[in-house]
Amino acid sequence: MPNLEWSDALALDLPAMDDTHREFVDLLAQVENAADHALLAHWRVLLDHTDEHFGREDRWMQDTRFSSSNCHSVQHKVVLQVMREGLAGGEAGKLGMLRDMARELGLWFPQHAQTMDAALALHLRGIGYDPVTGVVAMPAALPRDIIHGCGGASCTDTQAPAATAQAA
Repeated sequence: MPNLEWSDALALDLPAMDDTHREFVDLLAQVENAADHALLAHWRVLLDHTDEHFGREDRWMQDTRFSSSNCHSVQHKVVLQVMREGLAGGEAGKLGMLRDMARELGLWFPQHAQTMDAALALHLRGIGYDPVTGVVAMPAALPRDIIHGCGGASCTDTQAPAATAQAA
């Protein structure tokens, strides 16, 4: 039985994002349920999907001034790197590593979707961004400056200069 199943709690009211997330959950379940002989092939499909999924979200952030250098994008990079390391381990016969990673992805994903992706979805809806065409229906609603951090008041880099000055 898969560790993660699609539910309304994961829906973010942005069809392009929700469809991709549903596919991620389904592909992760296929990895978790795969027999040893098929595990690596399912992992590759999940990795390819996740790479496209994260790339698309990163592009949306960049296109709408939701900084591509924020912690959301950084998390995407880290997860993809770990998944690639898992692929290398799986290719070396360490199938248990892939199974552990799949289990961890199932634990990580809801938190990511309900926090970082939810903030991005709110931002995209707020500016009338069409993820399919890339058109911003309300360009006046775009932030004047690039949003740093995760886009929330509790995750910004506004305190970084002071911390850097103190460290010097």
